[in-house]
Amino acid sequence: MLNNPIRPEAHKILRILPQTESEWTFRVENHMPIQHGQFMQISIPKFGEAPISISGFGESYADFTIRKVGKVTDELFNLKEGDYVFLRGCYGNGWPVGCLKDKNVVIIAGGTGVSPVKSLINALYDDQNYAEEVYLILGFKNSQSVLFADELKKWKAEKYFHTFYTLDGEDYKDWNKGMVTDLIEEIPFQQFAGNYECLVVGPPVMMKFVGKKLLKNGIPEDKIWMSFERKMSCAIGKCGHCRIDETYVCLDGPIFNYTIGKKLVD
Repeated sequence: MLNNPIRPEAHKILRILPQTESEWTFRVENHMPIQHGQFMQISIPKFGEAPISISGFGESYADFTIRKVGKVTDELFNLKEGDYVFLRGCYGNGWPVGCLKDKNVVIIAGGTGVSPVKSLINALYDDQNYAEEVYLILGFKNSQSVLFADELKKWKAEKYFHTFYTLDGEDYKDWNKGMVTDLIEEIPFQQFAGNYECLVVGPPVMMKFVGKKLLKNGIPEDKIWMSFERKMSCAIGKCGHCRIDETYVCLDGPIFNYTIGKKLVD
């Protein structure tokens, strides 16, 4: 983290990769250490800042997959490779990677919620001795909103991964049609004999119903982890925007075990 936690510093945009018409991945120069599931504050002078999850990273870069939804992101989409954005961070506790060792890992993500978990999926892909097996339930609204198409194909082709892709209400290739909750029964939880962890991230309403469906299927609360990055603003616990009771999502999260996170579900 920077010496001054609230001082942004300029970082060069190395690459811009459009994912959809309104969602682009910005690869930004970065040399700060990153954990899977963390986020950074991206700012543009005179336009403001926004907390953005890190969708991928390497030794010299961080990827941010961003939806064009407001004045900060509108201006960001006007920038070009070689331009600069301002970053501060990293922030957040990240996914519980240590808890996944030798476990069956079930990842349920929807829409732009795939971004905060993508780097972890790729890490599990690269080190197939870390977890037992990986189960992916990934959903998007329609074919025009599908993110990371090349990586989805890569994951699907790997026998170590069990992939279940779905669109809300559209027939598409060999994908399923329906909600991610419809596919939870496809996961052989009983065969796991308790040796599993579930990671959930997506729109609040999706996480709400996924949590209920997992509990209905007998999954213990302490086996469920959720990311609540959408509730954050300042990232350092000062604005109070993400405070719920005594919990600050930006400081205590954004990843929470469901035993705690259930009170954060909308």
